[in-house]
Parts: sequence; C-alpha cells; structure tokens
Amino acid sequence: MTIKQGDTLPDAKLVKATPDGPAPVQAKDYFAGRKVALFSVPGAFTPTCSARHLPGFADKAEELKAKGIDEIACTAVNDAFVMGAWNERDGSQDITMLADGNGEFAEALGLTMDGSGFGMGKRGQRWAMIVDDGKVTSLNVEEGGDFKVSSAEHMLDQL
Repeated sequence: MTIKQGDTLPDAKLVKATPDGPAPVQAKDYFAGRKVALFSVPGAFTPTCSARHLPGFADKAEELKAKGIDEIACTAVNDAFVMGAWNERDGSQDITMLADGNGEFAEALGLTMDGSGFGMGKRGQRWAMIVDDGKVTSLNVEEGGDFKVSSAEHMLDQL
C-alpha cells in the first residue's frame, strides 16, 4: 500500500550521514515533534538529482524554514557514505541526509521503482512530502522521469 496524505510514516530504520560517520535513526523518533520537509531521489549523484533536486532544496532552505519547516531531509536508496559525500558536493549543511541503503523505508512507504534498466536495481521514487510530528500533511510523487511536483519551489507554494 502506498502512503498518502494524512497517514503516519512507517517506523523504519534509516542511517543519518554525519561528520562522525553513519548514525542509525528510527523514523518514528526522527520525525517526532517537528515539521520536516522530506524529499526522495532515485540516487545520489544522478543527473536530475544532482543538478536540480538537491541544489534546489539547498538554495531554498532559508525560505522553507521561514515558512515553518524545522528540518530539511533527503532520502535515497544509497549508503550513508555516498549520501554524505553527495551532500558535501551538491547540498548544504541545511540538509540532513537519511540513507535508506536497503530500501526498507521506500518499501514501507510503497514508493519504490525499478531502475534495473539503468543498472540501479530497486530504488525509491522521486517525491517530496511535508511531515508534521510523524504525519504526512503533503505528498507529491513524480510521474515517470518528471521533476515538477517534488521541487523545493513547489513545496514553498504549498506552505
């Protein structure tokens, strides 16, 4: 079943990329008590993700926070080392990288895709959501290879 607006996020294990290395976190604990702009990309260092998706959230971080967002987080089916390196290259300190190395979070959300045709295997789809105290208050999932409704600009328009 695919998660939808109004649902509570599933409690899956994620791995936060930190300067001191990977730090395991439980989704239930991580999203509790705050408003988080969470977005997912099919893969770190991939073209649209690196050129537009992550940099867009980095560029709009202050505007998102001014509209009530406490934290901005990115997730992908990559390991924490890759996510950390990618954030250093294309992101900012304003974005928390949440690695979903085994795809368990994407699977629990019902938001996976098959990237086998590109040699990527099972991945998370491209989407963005606002999570308020663990509950999805806004969810925008891209169709196919689109990049429209999961952008930081679109999220700003919804806040």
